[in-house]
Amino acid sequence: MNEDLVLKLGQDALKTAAMLAGPLLLATLVIGLLVSVFQAVTQINEATLTFIPKMIVIALILVLAGPWMLDILTNYTINLYENIASFVRE
Repeated sequence: MNEDLVLKLGQDALKTAAMLAGPLLLATLVIGLLVSVFQAVTQINEATLTFIPKMIVIALILVLAGPWMLDILTNYTINLYENIASFVRE
């Protein structure tokens, strides 16, 4: 196992993690900004107001993008397990 292979495996793992976390993080960022603007306009300073919309959006994203996310993770894991013998030999 050489350095290039370790770097490639690390890059693939980070890319997969970013692809899986990206939709959830982006959706919560947008909802957080919208709720913050709403709080600033209406001068409601309730700290717990952001949790319910974020939880609803996260659940909705998981329902809509869950199969895609599971497919990405499954393909990554299958690819990793199928090539483990060649990774060890190098």
